[in-house]
Amino acid sequence: MKKTDSILKLVVLAMLIALGVVISPILRVEGMCPMAHLINIVCSVLLGPWYSLLCATLIGIIRMVTMGIPPIALTGAVFGAFLSGVFYRLAKGRIICAVLGEIFGTGIIGAIASYPVMTLLWGKEGLSWLFYVPSFICGTLIGGSIAYVFLRKLAANGMLAKMQQRLGSLSYHDQNSVLSDSLTIAALGAILWVVVKVASGVFGLTAPVWDALSYIAPAAAAAAGLIYYIVMKAKKVNE
Repeated sequence: MKKTDSILKLVVLAMLIALGVVISPILRVEGMCPMAHLINIVCSVLLGPWYSLLCATLIGIIRMVTMGIPPIALTGAVFGAFLSGVFYRLAKGRIICAVLGEIFGTGIIGAIASYPVMTLLWGKEGLSWLFYVPSFICGTLIGGSIAYVFLRKLAANGMLAKMQQRLGSLSYHDQNSVLSDSLTIAALGAILWVVVKVASGVFGLTAPVWDALSYIAPAAAAAAGLIYYIVMKAKKVNE
């Protein structure tokens, strides 16, 4: 690796750490931090699993020290960050696999590991081994969907491969397909969910319609993605 590549990687790593600390409080509740998973996946794809692990660890430590976040800031991030990068490379650059690595690492392994940590180290009572699984998976689905849309757009115009090459990381060419386009449409639902939740919180919109809209929007996006997939597949068959 060239010295300039190494320095550039450290600069990007520092930027992602800073960004992760700043945006992690958005929509955060205990057991769900969607924006942290967004950073994990982006870091995994750009820099690789070891840098992503370091990024998640440092973000978790900073959040624990400065924000009083419990140890799930680490257990809910490090496993997914590492496996996201591992899955991405094992799949030869398939972005969806980076997202799946984050979901499995955080939503399953991290959630289960959080039980003894929170019970023994933090003294929290009334937990079970699967207590954090639903919220962790929900958080990774939201953050992972946003990361998927962002990275797919970079991959579609060739910017992702160029960034990876400039950083001295392994670069891949994950070309668009009907399935990837369908998943991108469906993943837009997570962005709509975030927009509705943030807007309702900022403007104090408490009417039931806003709560319903936050669930209708992702469902509509998922339905649109499915319809797109069916229509395009049928079109290809007819051709």
